[in-house]
Amino acid sequence: MESRDELLQALHKVEAWERDQKDLWFWEKLGRLPFVLLDKLTPKFLQDKMGQALDELIGYIETGGRYLIQESAVTKRFVPKVGRSDITLDQVSGLPIAMMDQVSDEFAKSRSKFATWQGATTGVGGIFTLAIDIPLLLGLSLKVLQEISLSYGYDPQDKNERVFMIKCLQFTSSDFVGKKAILESIDSTNRQQTFSQLQGWREVLLLQTENFGWKKLFQLIPIAGILFGAYLNKKSIDDLAETARMLYRKRRILERLEQPVIDDAESNPIS
Repeated sequence: MESRDELLQALHKVEAWERDQKDLWFWEKLGRLPFVLLDKLTPKFLQDKMGQALDELIGYIETGGRYLIQESAVTKRFVPKVGRSDITLDQVSGLPIAMMDQVSDEFAKSRSKFATWQGATTGVGGIFTLAIDIPLLLGLSLKVLQEISLSYGYDPQDKNERVFMIKCLQFTSSDFVGKKAILESIDSTNRQQTFSQLQGWREVLLLQTENFGWKKLFQLIPIAGILFGAYLNKKSIDDLAETARMLYRKRRILERLEQPVIDDAESNPIS
């Protein structure tokens, strides 16, 4: 287990990242300007698909549904690192944070590569294949969030954890004011109230549809969507994975700082 000084140093790095979360870069703001106009040009079937994606996010929060992944898919990544035949999620929660960082980084890089391939593939047919891209990117986003959650010892089977993941998803597409509000709600001392604090599901999640503003603009042109689809899908997953890793890392650090000091024998989670 890390010393208190090591935990504080790790916490300072996360806090420095939080301070660096400036307002949206210029081109992202510009990309939102044609959003209303593009909505009018978007075929009804595509609008229905985006509405369905929002409904599925709500369903995921409530029940987990078909998006829940198996805990063992993540915990087995720790097995060779700790030299055991198996390891439980409770034991993962007591491992060194550096080891958690390593495993979460492996998942982030893997999903980033897949997102690039997926975005390029669904960009071939222009705006019409965006109807395929939306649920695929949603599923990949929820998958990487769960993998990172489990990497830090948190269980997506818990509804409050699923709400936390949606907040991570919301954070990546929010402006400076929105990010500040999300960080404040996450840092609340009563984290169990997170679920009740998240009001107006559809209004909150509609923000996610703005992520498709640039895609809808450039995928009006078939083939050109390959380049932009690959880049934007990769960037979406990279940003989301970074956000999730930082926020889950911060939670684990703060929880350990709150724990009473114990000796080395008691701190070994897999002894």
